Amino acid sequence: MKKYNFNAGPCVLPRPAIEASIDAIRNFDNTGIGILEISHRTPGWEKVMKECADLWRELLHIPDNYKVLFVGGGASTQFFTIPANIMKKKAAYLQTGVWAKKAMQEAKFYGDVEIVGSSEEKNYSYIPKNYTIPTDADYFHITTNNTIYGTEFKEDIDSPITLVADMSSDIMSRPVDISKYGIIYGGAQKNVGPAGVAFVIVREDILGKVDRPIPSIVDYRSHIKGNSMYNTPPVFPIYVMYETLKWLKDMGGVEKMHQINKDKAQMLYDEIDRNKMFMGTAAKEDRSLMNVCFVMSDEFKDRESDFLKFASEQGMVGIKGHRSVGGFRSSIYNSCPVEAVEALVKCMQDFEKQN
Repeated sequence: MKKYNFNAGPCVLPRPAIEASIDAIRNFDNTGIGILEISHRTPGWEKVMKECADLWRELLHIPDNYKVLFVGGGASTQFFTIPANIMKKKAAYLQTGVWAKKAMQEAKFYGDVEIVGSSEEKNYSYIPKNYTIPTDADYFHITTNNTIYGTEFKEDIDSPITLVADMSSDIMSRPVDISKYGIIYGGAQKNVGPAGVAFVIVREDILGKVDRPIPSIVDYRSHIKGNSMYNTPPVFPIYVMYETLKWLKDMGGVEKMHQINKDKAQMLYDEIDRNKMFMGTAAKEDRSLMNVCFVMSDEFKDRESDFLKFASEQGMVGIKGHRSVGGFRSSIYNSCPVEAVEALVKCMQDFEKQN
């Protein structure tokens, strides 16, 4: 039976990237040594690092005054790295989910934190609107896509102060105006690779302004100076990222992928809205293109486990919703093929017919 991977992360990867990475494990760059064994100072590896950064620049049209960094520790490490580097006294945060809240908690170690808006009272089912960004804060932090709750910013917002964004789960899924941000960061394991590496896009002029001493490994300037090799980089995850971005470029780039993602999400949301057995959990205007969250409608609440079993038997993998939301979650990142969404829609329709 064919399996369809809807896991929220680590998630489905492009088959060409997987095959190329398998080959590299056996023999990297015709060295006779596998990618898992090579020195990160090997000339062939330094070439991969440069080309991977160049792909980021090309695909997202990143201006020259921004640096692209690859670091270990995942996005959670950036929760404290960002305030360490750019927070003088105060930061502003928009609380749209668990990860936004965790980022905010880490920032409190470095100064005051103002919550400018929160949707916690409705289980993060919408993106707050009509909030005011305080101009006396050093930066404003948002999480652009909320994997657990299925909400997403659809456009780049305007901010009167430095804008910082966790784009772990929607980076490369839509065009982004990089110039509106001071820092964009995230874990790779949703759209651009496997777990084990985080990306940081940082505008250089915002660094070096805080008075506190910063440990070298936390200081972005160390990683800029070392070309993301201040310490040994996570070689294999970066290589898979490199191959994933090559695949994305071959697919037509971010602009083309955005249209594909909109079509996939529309197909699934249309079925959720049509099928009387299911209902969406996120506000319609804020529905994520990446993580589609839904539950059984009130009339069919007792059939939830039945549908989960039925879907599993039809090859659907990873659609159980997060414990804080329940129900189901279909993560349809860049590498999730249209065929998988079509199969899930058919599965929902078949379950409706049987019940």
